[in-house]
Amino acid sequence: MTTVRTRQPGHQAEATGADVVIVGAGSAGGALAARLSQDPSRSVLLLDAGTDFGPVGESQPPAVADAFDSSARATYGWEYAGTAPALGRSVPVHAGRIVGGSSAINSVMALRGHRDVYDGWAAAGCSGWSFDDVLPAFRRLEHDQDFHDNSHGTRGPVPIRRYPELSEPQQAFLEACEATGHAPVLDHNAPGAVGAGRLPVNELDGLRKSTALTYLAQARERPNLTIRGESAVDRILLNGGDATGVILADGTQITADTVVLAAGAVGTPAILLRSGVGPADDLSVLSIPVEAHLPDVGANLQDHPLLRVGFVARDQPRLPPRQTLLTTHTQPGISPPDLQVFPSGPIAGNGAPKLALLVALLTPNSRGTVHLSGPEPDMPLRIEPGYLSHPDDLPRLVAGVRLARTLATSAPLAKHLVDEDWSGAGLTDENDLGGAVRANLVPYHHYVGTCRMGPAHDPDAVVDATGKVHGTSSLWIIDASIMPTIPTANTNLATLMIAEHLARTI
Repeated sequence: MTTVRTRQPGHQAEATGADVVIVGAGSAGGALAARLSQDPSRSVLLLDAGTDFGPVGESQPPAVADAFDSSARATYGWEYAGTAPALGRSVPVHAGRIVGGSSAINSVMALRGHRDVYDGWAAAGCSGWSFDDVLPAFRRLEHDQDFHDNSHGTRGPVPIRRYPELSEPQQAFLEACEATGHAPVLDHNAPGAVGAGRLPVNELDGLRKSTALTYLAQARERPNLTIRGESAVDRILLNGGDATGVILADGTQITADTVVLAAGAVGTPAILLRSGVGPADDLSVLSIPVEAHLPDVGANLQDHPLLRVGFVARDQPRLPPRQTLLTTHTQPGISPPDLQVFPSGPIAGNGAPKLALLVALLTPNSRGTVHLSGPEPDMPLRIEPGYLSHPDDLPRLVAGVRLARTLATSAPLAKHLVDEDWSGAGLTDENDLGGAVRANLVPYHHYVGTCRMGPAHDPDAVVDATGKVHGTSSLWIIDASIMPTIPTANTNLATLMIAEHLARTI
């Protein structure tokens, strides 16, 4: 029997719904809606809590359209607050709250990640998720403007390119990598690529090419696709485990034959938990009737911890600020690579221009959680990303700082830099550097894993290899929350790939 908690008086159920309701119009939801609506016999309703600014760059707010503007997060993102006990402080948790989702506010780094991560998913029981299995989906999503071989797509909706001309500091970074023994990489999206090369981006003429401007721009005129912004979802309507629709935060009910959650690694578990799908004991404490006991809903949260090692630069600012990238290993012989290093800038500041070497841990062992504080959608979430909660992560980030210094002091790059300029400058002791890392570590906002994929016999899995939620019918999750482990790359392309890979299973 469907349990409907009381809402504001006078709300009414909609008389009609859709064959498929997709909750979340970000990377996964936008791509999925475009693919599912290619079948004219199927009606698709795409819901998002944020605003729909339309299909062209001119209609987007300036900060959203500008691929090099990071200020959009503050206005067009979910402003969650997370706690990080190992850091001794709170941390911001951002996700896009706009049609286009995080793809509309991200840094346009278009990377797939190393093949060993996906092969690891398959080896752990997720049949059909090896790199060779998902490569066709990567190819379908992209229009790669530089490579036209069997590893790349040329007809997809998302343009991907590398900058043909590099600023002098960016070119010097590549030369510094080669001088310190790192292999040159022509294509960071080639299977198994490790080393230094030009950064793939989904940006054209300074415009951030989100799913709103790519997938949905191609699909939104279809009569069987409806896109509704300003439509936050409270929970799923469940009847004996059968998903029959959703209830919006304002109490509106929408019926559907199939419900797909694509609200991201924070939003999706929150909706599931409010719907009674999750750890039974936690739900009972909040007086939420249990529809399906799945103990790991909200667990297994992962993000790449990020550190900015700053320098005073000699060169004046020049856009774009991110043009090159190094992936490497903290220990020889391990795979996949566990460090990402890239220069950002030079950028203007108060005084001399600054350049940062950003260091990210690509294979964190730390895990976090997303919990509810109460049953209503306006109650804050309890988010603990888990940064540095595993003892193996901090030493590898310290190694990343030492690598950044090695690159900065090598002859090709040193001529562009004046002094190291951050709170860890001059520190050499392992413990002192570790303290500086803790004090300066920030989220990369690549959240995954909170509804992880796995076979039915895995007690911690939330969905099967098709994205179907265990213990339910007509309910799927297709977004970054189903990733068992985080890819060794910025996660936008991997999230698009998931939508492409699973669109044919709905």
